[in-house]
Amino acid sequence: AKVLGCAWQRCTVHFLRDCFGHARKDQHGLLGALIRPIFAADNLEQARDRLSEAVAHLDGRLGRIATMLEDAEPEILAFYAFPSSHWSKLRSTNPLERFNKEVGRRTDVVGIFPDDRSLIRLAGMVCIEQNDEWLVGRGYLSAESISLVLAGPAEHTQTEIKEDTPALQAA
Repeated sequence: AKVLGCAWQRCTVHFLRDCFGHARKDQHGLLGALIRPIFAADNLEQARDRLSEAVAHLDGRLGRIATMLEDAEPEILAFYAFPSSHWSKLRSTNPLERFNKEVGRRTDVVGIFPDDRSLIRLAGMVCIEQNDEWLVGRGYLSAESISLVLAGPAEHTQTEIKEDTPALQAA
């Protein structure tokens, strides 16, 4: 809650699927057209405006989904509090799901653990490996963009992040 400003960041894809679950199949196109632009907004204010418009449009037809949108507003828009370069990484739980699948894959190989400490040791090593990969290998978030977040919200809202992309060299 201290970092996000709410208890948790809901995955936008899973939230949209939840909404689809409360509508008929022929209404999915309308729902997608109303909800997806909320997550593609340029800033938090625009996202809130789009969410309000979607709620107003759905209120008569699909009241339950309109209520879901209103209730979930802080949780589905929490990623807008970060620099825009972070949005695609924070609005989805794909990295977390990938990590959980890797922990499951590693523990399935062992099968039965002799005690809790051995399970914790293996899962801890998977955590350390993932952290090292994100730090050294395929950086999940750049050091520059993280420094903006650590500096505080006022500093990163107006600052544009310019990440250097290494040029490809001919072989």
